[in-house]
Parts: sequence; C-alpha cells; structure tokens
Amino acid sequence: MKELFYAINLPFGLHARPAAHVAQIASGVKSQVTIEKDGKLANAKNVLQILSLDIKKGEEIHLMIEGEDELEAADKLEAFFRDHPVEKLDKQKVFKIAFFGTKDYDKTFFAQLSHPKGDDTYNSHIHYFEARLTEDSAGLAKGYDAACIFVNDDCGRRVIEILHDCGVKLILLRCAGFNNVDLKAAKEYGMTVLRVPAYSPYAVAEHAMAILQAANRRLQRAYSRIRDNDFALSGLVGLDLHNKVAGIVGTGRIGQCFARICKGYGMTVIGWDAYPNRKLEDEGLLTYVTKEELFEKSDLISLHAPLIMGEGGTYHIIDEKAISRMKDDVMLVNAARGGLIDNNALLEALRAGKFHAVALDVYEGEEQNVYTDHSGDVITNDITARLQFYPQVVITSHQAFFTREALQAIATTTMENALNFSTGKPYGDAEVKLPD
Repeated sequence: MKELFYAINLPFGLHARPAAHVAQIASGVKSQVTIEKDGKLANAKNVLQILSLDIKKGEEIHLMIEGEDELEAADKLEAFFRDHPVEKLDKQKVFKIAFFGTKDYDKTFFAQLSHPKGDDTYNSHIHYFEARLTEDSAGLAKGYDAACIFVNDDCGRRVIEILHDCGVKLILLRCAGFNNVDLKAAKEYGMTVLRVPAYSPYAVAEHAMAILQAANRRLQRAYSRIRDNDFALSGLVGLDLHNKVAGIVGTGRIGQCFARICKGYGMTVIGWDAYPNRKLEDEGLLTYVTKEELFEKSDLISLHAPLIMGEGGTYHIIDEKAISRMKDDVMLVNAARGGLIDNNALLEALRAGKFHAVALDVYEGEEQNVYTDHSGDVITNDITARLQFYPQVVITSHQAFFTREALQAIATTTMENALNFSTGKPYGDAEVKLPD
C-alpha cells in the first residue's frame, strides 16, 4: 500500500472543483484510493464522499492507495496536489446557468459543484427547471448565460431563436451526442455549443451487454414467472454467446469496450466504421469488414455509431435491406441513437420471426417517454406499445449512461466547460464544431 500525507493549502480547502478532479483521477486507476481525515474515511472515486469530509484549508489528510497500479495512482495524485493552480477570477460575475429537464440525480452531483463561489471554484449559479427544453419552456432562460440540456431536449431552430432573445450565449450539453441541436441556427445566432465527449464508455457498453443478455435469456419473462410462482422453463431458451460472431457498428470508445466484453465471452469480433482504427486490428481485438459482410456474418450486432443524417450517414443504417442480409435468429442491441434503426423495418422483421433477441436502450420516438413516469397513463406512444408486444424484445429508458461514475464525470466536465467559456479558455474536445 502507498500512503500520502498532505496539508491542504487551497484557499477554500478541498472543495467542489478540486474534489471533482481528485475523484476523476482516482476513478481512472484500478487501485482503491481512500482519503482519511480525523478518523473519517471516504472513497476517493466518489466526489460526494470526498465533500462529506469537509476538508478546509490547513487541515491534514491521509491518502491510502492499494492495488496493482498504486505507484501510478500515487504519482498522479502527488502531481495534482503539487501543481494544482489557484485561478484568480478578478471579481468576475457569477456565471448563470438555466438547467433544463432536471432530475433528482442531476441535483445530487451538480448542486455540490456549483455551491462555492470565488477563486478556484466554478463560480456559477444553477437554476434547475424540471421542464424539458422546448419552444414553450425556452423563455425560462431569460437572463441566463447558458442553457444546460440533455439528449431528450429540443434545441431546434425556433428554440435557439428564443434562447438568443433571452440572452443565452452557450448551449451546455451534458451528454456526448448533439443531434438534437440545430448547429446551423446556433452558428447563425453566435452561440457556442459544448458537450461531454466522454464520460464512461464502460457504463454504456456494459449496459448494452446486460440488456442483450436479458433479451437472449428471456430474463424479464423468467423474473415475472417466478413472482407468480411459475417455475416452468418453456419459452425461455437462449443461445450461447461463446464461439458466436459479434458485429460492432462503430468502433469508438464504447464500441471498443463492447468488443472487449465480447472477447471475454469467447466470441469472434468483426467491426465496421466509417473511419477504421487499424490499431484495433493490430492488437487482435477485431477485424474490419464491410457493412454488408458484417450484417451477413454476425450472430450479434451491436450499434455504437453516431447518428449522422444525409447521404452516406448512419440514419436508418439498420433498414429493411440490412435486415434482409442478416442471419435468422440474429441478436440486435442499440445503446447509441434511436435513429440508427428503421422502426417499421424492425417491426416487420419481428413479425416475421427474424430476431432471436432485440435489446433497445434507445429507439426512434422515445423522446416523450424517457426519464418520465407514465405509470398512471394509458400508453399512447404507438411504437413503444408495438415493441413491447414481442417477448424477445427488452427496452430500457435511455439509461445506458446511468452509473455513478458516469454521472460524476458528466457533472465535472459540464462545469469545466462552463468555466472555460466564462473565462475564455480553450474548449478542447468538448467543442462542437459548427458548420461553415
């Protein structure tokens, strides 16, 4: 075990912003990192636990690092405490953020980060609105510097016009995708669009495999039967994944994580990407093939590509023609974007018995459903009702990202983006390039 001892010299102690950075460093290593202050312990991978220690300037902390990469972890943490700068804000005004589509878990992570004000803090004020961002709710942003939105918010041309009239200069996406933002309109109205380019690819890939296996092994039906005291196995037959072929559409960070999971099952992995990463072939993770070959050879197809509209894009990459090339009893999982699959083609293939299993964390037409409790309502979303009819289909509510590590990373990166905008610093990979 590696141990470090520090007297905290930061003006506001180990408050929200430095605590968030420590948690990000600790989350990026395999070793367990524990912070001790006055006999109280906190898991350093959890920013909320760090903040619960209430570490003030001048107080001493004890870091205990144990694991296979403890030396690397210690070096990174030592560098942080040695070099962490104190940024002078020169009495800059507090940056005001209108936060749309707020859920309780959003407040859990964002409220602590925005609490302190002054030097070396995020120096921001967040007003939380429960309403999604739409034409009807956009006016709530009047007087705010930024609108913070998520995947199910509407940031089309008319909404951007209203935000501009309200004085908003920044669209803060607390997600990686930006297909719900009219980028041409954003450029026209002089708005900056910043996103969270990566939070936890493991969260998404692990969820994709979890719901795929739930659909494959009919776990949702088995669970319901047991609760009804029915222990029969008829209708629950699944397929081995071992020695099957997994086809990965989109081999970025998430696609790579999913490929490694498939390799752990003993699968052969093939992939397609508009921009192949040949290093993945060199390390033996996968073999690149054409889209057509992937559809024809795969027993399991997992979608991890961005949604790109227009000719040559990925919109409805899974259509009637693509499905016709697939094997009978193929398995399909989508934890990327709903628009990658043509719903009509999918439903027709389900009616024909084409798929052994279909697992959807996203689907076209989900926008009115996700993150909302409709348990007391009649199902009015036609596509949701039709998909739920099929026993081989498992649907979740766009929750693949939903782990503590991912929520923590999303909050930290979003607040860093806001600070970089308000202080005129570079945005790096977070900047969404607007069209010429």
